[in-house]
Amino acid sequence: MIRKKNFYFLITLFSLFILLFFYLIINQKNTSFDEKEIDLFIPNKFSFEDLILSLKPILKSTKTFVLVAKLKGYPSTIKHGKYKILKGSSNNQIINVLRSKSLPIDLTFNNQETLEDLAGRISVQIESDSLDLIQSFRDSTFLEKNNFNSNNAISMYIPNSYEFYWNTTANEFRNRMLVEHKKFWNKSRTEKANQIKLSKIQISILASIIQKETNKTEEKPIIAGVYLNRLKRNMKLQADPTVVFSIKIKNRNFDTIIRRVLFKDLKINSKYNTYKFKGIPPGPICMPDISSIDAVLNPMMHNYLYFVANPEKPGYHNFSVKLSTHNFYRKKYIRWLNNKKLYR
Repeated sequence: MIRKKNFYFLITLFSLFILLFFYLIINQKNTSFDEKEIDLFIPNKFSFEDLILSLKPILKSTKTFVLVAKLKGYPSTIKHGKYKILKGSSNNQIINVLRSKSLPIDLTFNNQETLEDLAGRISVQIESDSLDLIQSFRDSTFLEKNNFNSNNAISMYIPNSYEFYWNTTANEFRNRMLVEHKKFWNKSRTEKANQIKLSKIQISILASIIQKETNKTEEKPIIAGVYLNRLKRNMKLQADPTVVFSIKIKNRNFDTIIRRVLFKDLKINSKYNTYKFKGIPPGPICMPDISSIDAVLNPMMHNYLYFVANPEKPGYHNFSVKLSTHNFYRKKYIRWLNNKKLYR
């Protein structure tokens, strides 16, 4: 009888020991980093083994983490995305975090000149790489279905800050941007576009030229008014930024810095060269921001047909109704360029 009691006592003691062991392992603090918190990114293709390798630098013991993870059935329910691990977290707390919903990120983009630039900007913020993104952006089936083409596709992307999940795929990002584009072109903006008799894409193209002409928000509606006045009179836009864009296309180098447009440049045979061809170019010369688009939709009403940079007020322009007045300001600006020895 005494032996039987001793046996049960030993079994109970052993069980308590096992429970205490697992309790300590489950609740053991298991982080090895000094920061208050770190962000952990789990790519879509990650297996449990891949996750353990990525966790190794931030855990004191991967063995205890694996043991607890298996006890809780985590390896078969691994989730992908962004997670925040707090300093001093236990194995149990870490697994609970990794089982929760992925954290969103604030994704931002603006001022990109090309789809390749946009893909590069996005690829550093989400899991998708730039090659997958550019392939998605240039998908001819998608573009044709949604009334875009390779020249104007960048007009679909409205620069702003958006909430995404880190493991968003290239197609998911592109499709979300189409939704945001439709939201942006609400009833009010669409009605204004109809009033000035331009399509949404044409407005984005014109806005991209204005974007390159000035970074002064207060000048954008004035410049928009100039270009709209020219279009009404069937005049060429004669916008220097379109010539710069034509040079970049010709040289196949969008990193080129061009500080001055020369007379020979005005003869470049490119549909983007508004000194050579009338009307609006076939696509945006950059990604216009919202203020530039709204400037086209809300132009200042005036009679100006010309403008040129004002050397006495950097960043601003002199506007003219008459060509003779414009030529006066233009000669003044050219003298300033020559004095500064800005020949290119």
